[in-house]
Amino acid sequence: MKHKRPVRRLAGALAVAAIAAALGGCAAAVVGGAVATGMVATDRRSTGAQLDDQNIELRAASSLSGTFGDRAHINVTSFNAKVLITGEVATEADKQQAFQIVSQVQGVRSVVNELAVMPVTSLSQRSSDSLITAKVKASMVDASDVFGTLFKVVTERNTVYLMGRVTQVEANRATEIARSVSGVQRVVRVLEIVTEAELKPPPPTPATPASSAPKS
Repeated sequence: MKHKRPVRRLAGALAVAAIAAALGGCAAAVVGGAVATGMVATDRRSTGAQLDDQNIELRAASSLSGTFGDRAHINVTSFNAKVLITGEVATEADKQQAFQIVSQVQGVRSVVNELAVMPVTSLSQRSSDSLITAKVKASMVDASDVFGTLFKVVTERNTVYLMGRVTQVEANRATEIARSVSGVQRVVRVLEIVTEAELKPPPPTPATPASSAPKS
């Protein structure tokens, strides 16, 4: 019965992808990087940093939607206040304007602008991208040597973007997994690389002995 476990995981991930694809066509700016159940337990960001990233995504998506409406397709994904913007805009000026809008969102440290100047993609392409994202995540979950919850995965026009705070070994393994997924044409790493030493928790602060009360 062990062979059924990956199938169940993949089926669940594909169902999520189908829902995401259906929702993706309803707005000009779509927030990437939703927080999944249990993610807080394995994410290397603090809980506060995760909430800050959610707020950045919501604020940026709202500002972009108000500016571009239906004439652009822009996804926003934030990790540790480093923001990735992907999708399609009509002109180079629109691309630069989107960059400026996201850069001015409170809390943003840096912006990686991967917008393409081209017509917006079809619902079919976005559904394909959502399916690729689901497959990459499912493959990471099934792998025994990498924690998939350490990574945010974004797919745009068959290009997979990986975000996270990981070691070089983890980054290389996740890249290998993503490249092996059917339909992936390119993998772009927008990662924060750290050492094993940096991941170790700080030593506990020794307790200060209570001072004895003076004798009368």
